[in-house]
Amino acid sequence: MKIRNILITGASSGIGEALAIYYAKSGAKNLFLCGRNQDRLKNVAKKCRALGSKVEEKVLDVTDRQAMENWIEKADQTAPLELVFANAGVSTGFETPENIYATFETNIFGVLNTVMPALEIFRYRRDRYKRIIAITASIAGYHGLAACPSYSATKACVKAYGEALRASFQKEGIQINVICPGFVRSRITDKNTCPMPFLMEADKAAAIIARGIEKNTGLIAFPLLMRFGAYLLSVLPNCISNFIYAHLPHKV
Repeated sequence: MKIRNILITGASSGIGEALAIYYAKSGAKNLFLCGRNQDRLKNVAKKCRALGSKVEEKVLDVTDRQAMENWIEKADQTAPLELVFANAGVSTGFETPENIYATFETNIFGVLNTVMPALEIFRYRRDRYKRIIAITASIAGYHGLAACPSYSATKACVKAYGEALRASFQKEGIQINVICPGFVRSRITDKNTCPMPFLMEADKAAAIIARGIEKNTGLIAFPLLMRFGAYLLSVLPNCISNFIYAHLPHKV
């Protein structure tokens, strides 16, 4: 069955934008999109409307718990949500106190502020609509990275949270998918000065994610070689993995 009603945070660029366009092309009936940049968000909404979807865009900060709850509940009342993407995220840049706190606020609490209202809606729904929550983590969440301590820590947190939720809610028929991309072209990666192996275009990443959700793959991690390398380093003794990670180029 086609997924008709979809909500996406962080939809104004990168993976979020690519997902919105992918699902509009795939025939989604209703798209609810949020982001912090009004001009970029309007542009994404315009593209999706041209493809035939009804779009409601909202300029919103995912760290605002009450605003997120209100938005998600209103979206569900407009069209019963079937797929909710907790996708919004930021990179840290320089590890200043301000940047570190901002990273944790957005990448962890922004995810909670998206997932928890969606779960409340889905837990009490007993109808024909799908009930899917997809959480964007990162391959950086496989192990703490000296190159980006705060970013990797937040992504490790939401990866573990999503994996635990999947096991907790599968008996209730709620599908949870965790997404761990490698380097995907976006405004964030455009600022990187470090090497970015296997850099992927956002539209290709969106197609991989959508296929994984359709197949109900619990952990959608890609590209394969990067996933394998991250996993291998995560299971090595810390003295070895820490040595390797400490000598990788820093992400700025």
